[in-house]
Amino acid sequence: MWTLDHLAVTAPSLEEGVAAVEAALGLALAPGGRHPLMATWNRLLGLGDSYLEVIAPDPSVPGPGRPRWFRLDERQGVRLTNWVAACPDLEAALGAAPAGLGLPVALERGALRWRMAVPDDGRLPFDDAFPALIQWQGGLHPRDLLAGSGCRLQRLEIAHPQAEALAAALRLADPRLVVVPGPVALRAEIATPHGVRVLE
Repeated sequence: MWTLDHLAVTAPSLEEGVAAVEAALGLALAPGGRHPLMATWNRLLGLGDSYLEVIAPDPSVPGPGRPRWFRLDERQGVRLTNWVAACPDLEAALGAAPAGLGLPVALERGALRWRMAVPDDGRLPFDDAFPALIQWQGGLHPRDLLAGSGCRLQRLEIAHPQAEALAAALRLADPRLVVVPGPVALRAEIATPHGVRVLE
Protein backbone atom coordinates (compact mmCIF):
# COMPACT_ATOMS: atom_id res chain seq x y z
CA MET A 1 0.00 0.00 0.00
CA TRP A 2 1.20 3.50 -0.80
CA THR A 3 1.13 6.44 1.60
CA LEU A 4 0.88 10.16 0.95
CA ASP A 5 4.46 11.37 1.28
CA HIS A 6 4.58 15.06 0.39
CA LEU A 7 3.14 17.95 -1.60
CA ALA A 8 5.07 19.92 -4.21
CA VAL A 9 4.56 23.61 -4.89
CA THR A 10 6.40 24.55 -8.08
CA ALA A 11 7.73 28.04 -8.78
CA PRO A 12 9.81 29.81 -11.43
CA SER A 13 12.24 30.85 -8.69
CA LEU A 14 12.68 29.60 -5.15
CA GLU A 15 12.41 33.13 -3.78
CA GLU A 16 9.02 33.64 -5.41
CA GLY A 17 7.76 30.26 -4.25
CA VAL A 18 8.89 30.71 -0.66
CA ALA A 19 7.44 34.21 -0.42
CA ALA A 20 4.06 33.07 -1.76
CA VAL A 21 3.78 29.99 0.48
CA GLU A 22 4.99 31.79 3.60
CA ALA A 23 2.42 34.51 3.00
CA ALA A 24 -0.34 31.94 2.43
CA LEU A 25 0.45 29.87 5.53
CA GLY A 26 1.81 32.57 7.84
CA LEU A 27 4.91 30.49 8.64
CA ALA A 28 8.58 30.42 7.68
CA LEU A 29 9.83 27.49 5.62
CA ALA A 30 12.83 25.44 6.71
CA PRO A 31 16.01 25.07 4.64
CA GLY A 32 15.95 22.26 2.10
CA GLY A 33 18.69 21.42 -0.32
CA ARG A 34 19.73 20.93 -3.91
CA HIS A 35 19.09 18.13 -6.41
CA PRO A 36 22.09 18.13 -8.79
CA LEU A 37 20.55 15.57 -11.15
CA MET A 38 17.62 17.87 -11.93
CA ALA A 39 19.28 21.25 -11.24
CA THR A 40 16.58 22.13 -8.71
CA TRP A 41 16.51 23.29 -5.11
CA ASN A 42 13.83 23.49 -2.44
CA ARG A 43 12.59 24.67 0.93
CA LEU A 44 10.44 22.53 3.22
CA LEU A 45 7.71 22.60 5.85
CA GLY A 46 6.87 19.67 8.12
CA LEU A 47 3.22 18.57 8.16
CA GLY A 48 3.50 15.86 10.79
CA ASP A 49 3.32 12.60 8.87
CA SER A 50 4.12 14.36 5.57
CA TYR A 51 5.73 17.58 4.40
CA LEU A 52 5.44 20.42 1.93
CA GLU A 53 8.14 21.14 -0.63
CA VAL A 54 8.57 24.39 -2.56
CA ILE A 55 10.74 23.51 -5.54
CA ALA A 56 12.23 25.58 -8.36
CA PRO A 57 15.05 25.53 -10.92
CA ASP A 58 18.46 26.17 -9.35
CA PRO A 59 20.08 29.08 -11.25
CA SER A 60 23.52 28.40 -9.73
CA VAL A 61 24.12 25.30 -11.86
CA PRO A 62 23.73 24.41 -15.55
CA GLY A 63 20.46 22.90 -16.69
CA PRO A 64 20.14 19.12 -16.47
CA GLY A 65 20.01 18.52 -20.24
CA ARG A 66 16.59 16.92 -19.87
CA PRO A 67 13.13 18.04 -18.74
CA ARG A 68 13.08 18.67 -15.00
CA TRP A 69 10.66 16.74 -12.81
CA PHE A 70 7.20 18.23 -12.13
CA ARG A 71 7.42 20.01 -15.51
CA LEU A 72 9.34 22.85 -13.89
CA ASP A 73 10.60 24.08 -17.25
CA GLU A 74 7.02 24.69 -18.39
CA ARG A 75 5.40 26.07 -15.24
CA GLN A 76 4.44 29.68 -14.76
CA GLY A 77 3.59 31.21 -11.41
CA VAL A 78 3.56 29.59 -7.99
CA ARG A 79 1.12 26.71 -7.63
CA LEU A 80 0.49 23.44 -5.87
CA THR A 81 1.02 21.23 -8.91
CA ASN A 82 2.09 17.79 -7.70
CA TRP A 83 2.02 15.27 -4.92
CA VAL A 84 4.21 12.30 -4.10
CA ALA A 85 3.28 8.88 -2.73
CA ALA A 86 5.72 6.61 -0.88
CA CYS A 87 5.85 2.88 -1.49
CA PRO A 88 7.89 0.07 0.06
CA ASP A 89 8.80 -1.53 -3.29
CA LEU A 90 9.17 0.88 -6.20
CA GLU A 91 9.36 -1.76 -8.93
CA ALA A 92 6.21 -3.47 -7.67
CA ALA A 93 4.42 -0.14 -7.42
CA LEU A 94 5.37 0.77 -10.98
CA GLY A 95 4.06 -2.57 -12.18
CA ALA A 96 0.67 -1.81 -10.65
CA ALA A 97 0.50 1.84 -11.73
CA PRO A 98 -0.50 3.50 -15.00
CA ALA A 99 2.18 3.76 -17.68
CA GLY A 100 4.20 6.95 -17.86
CA LEU A 101 5.59 7.23 -14.33
CA GLY A 102 9.15 6.80 -15.56
CA LEU A 103 12.08 4.70 -14.42
CA PRO A 104 13.61 4.43 -10.93
CA VAL A 105 16.48 6.83 -10.25
CA ALA A 106 18.71 6.65 -7.15
CA LEU A 107 19.08 10.01 -5.39
CA GLU A 108 20.64 11.37 -2.23
CA ARG A 109 21.04 14.60 -0.30
CA GLY A 110 23.11 14.64 2.87
CA ALA A 111 21.99 11.70 5.00
CA LEU A 112 18.83 11.16 2.94
CA ARG A 113 18.66 8.33 0.41
CA TRP A 114 15.76 7.57 -1.88
CA ARG A 115 14.69 6.13 -5.21
CA MET A 116 12.13 7.91 -7.33
CA ALA A 117 10.39 7.15 -10.60
CA VAL A 118 11.22 10.00 -12.97
CA PRO A 119 9.49 10.32 -16.37
CA ASP A 120 11.69 11.34 -19.30
CA ASP A 121 9.43 14.25 -20.23
CA GLY A 122 8.66 15.35 -16.66
CA ARG A 123 4.96 14.58 -17.14
CA LEU A 124 3.03 12.29 -14.81
CA PRO A 125 -0.13 10.31 -15.67
CA PHE A 126 -3.56 11.93 -15.55
CA ASP A 127 -2.14 15.34 -16.47
CA ASP A 128 0.10 15.35 -13.34
CA ALA A 129 -2.83 14.56 -11.04
CA PHE A 130 -1.33 11.11 -10.41
CA PRO A 131 1.42 11.08 -7.77
CA ALA A 132 5.10 10.65 -8.40
CA LEU A 133 6.30 7.48 -6.64
CA ILE A 134 9.15 7.43 -4.15
CA GLN A 135 10.87 4.78 -2.04
CA TRP A 136 12.86 6.03 0.93
CA GLN A 137 15.94 4.06 1.93
CA GLY A 138 18.02 3.85 5.08
CA GLY A 139 15.23 4.62 7.51
CA LEU A 140 15.61 8.41 7.43
CA HIS A 141 12.84 10.66 6.08
CA PRO A 142 12.79 14.46 5.65
CA ARG A 143 10.04 14.76 8.27
CA ASP A 144 12.54 13.37 10.80
CA LEU A 145 14.82 16.35 10.15
CA LEU A 146 12.17 19.09 10.20
CA ALA A 147 11.26 21.04 13.32
CA GLY A 148 7.63 20.91 14.37
CA SER A 149 5.60 23.56 12.55
CA GLY A 150 2.24 22.98 14.18
CA CYS A 151 0.84 22.30 10.70
CA ARG A 152 -1.07 19.27 9.48
CA LEU A 153 -2.57 18.39 6.13
CA GLN A 154 -6.33 18.11 6.58
CA ARG A 155 -7.48 17.51 3.03
CA LEU A 156 -5.96 17.13 -0.43
CA GLU A 157 -8.52 17.57 -3.16
CA ILE A 158 -7.50 16.33 -6.61
CA ALA A 159 -9.72 17.40 -9.48
CA HIS A 160 -9.59 15.68 -12.86
CA PRO A 161 -12.08 15.15 -15.71
CA GLN A 162 -11.54 11.38 -15.35
CA ALA A 163 -11.91 11.36 -11.58
CA GLU A 164 -13.35 7.86 -11.41
CA ALA A 165 -10.48 6.33 -13.40
CA LEU A 166 -7.91 8.29 -11.40
CA ALA A 167 -9.36 7.15 -8.08
CA ALA A 168 -9.39 3.54 -9.27
CA ALA A 169 -5.72 3.74 -10.27
CA LEU A 170 -4.55 4.99 -6.86
CA ARG A 171 -3.20 2.40 -4.44
CA LEU A 172 -3.68 4.28 -1.18
CA ALA A 173 -6.54 4.71 1.23
CA ASP A 174 -6.23 8.04 3.04
CA PRO A 175 -9.35 9.83 4.29
CA ARG A 176 -7.66 13.18 3.61
CA LEU A 177 -7.39 12.39 -0.09
CA VAL A 178 -10.44 13.28 -2.17
CA VAL A 179 -10.71 12.87 -5.96
CA VAL A 180 -13.40 14.98 -7.62
CA PRO A 181 -14.47 15.59 -11.23
CA GLY A 182 -13.45 18.88 -12.79
CA PRO A 183 -10.59 20.70 -14.51
CA VAL A 184 -7.17 19.45 -13.37
CA ALA A 185 -6.25 21.10 -10.07
CA LEU A 186 -4.87 20.36 -6.61
CA ARG A 187 -6.17 22.05 -3.46
CA ALA A 188 -4.68 21.44 -0.02
CA GLU A 189 -6.30 22.46 3.25
CA ILE A 190 -3.63 22.81 5.93
CA ALA A 191 -4.30 23.34 9.62
CA THR A 192 -1.82 25.92 10.93
CA PRO A 193 -1.39 27.76 14.24
CA HIS A 194 -3.29 30.60 12.51
CA GLY A 195 -6.23 28.44 11.43
CA VAL A 196 -6.91 26.47 8.28
CA ARG A 197 -5.11 27.86 5.23
CA VAL A 198 -5.47 26.77 1.60
CA LEU A 199 -2.83 26.17 -1.06
CA GLU A 200 -3.83 25.79 -4.70
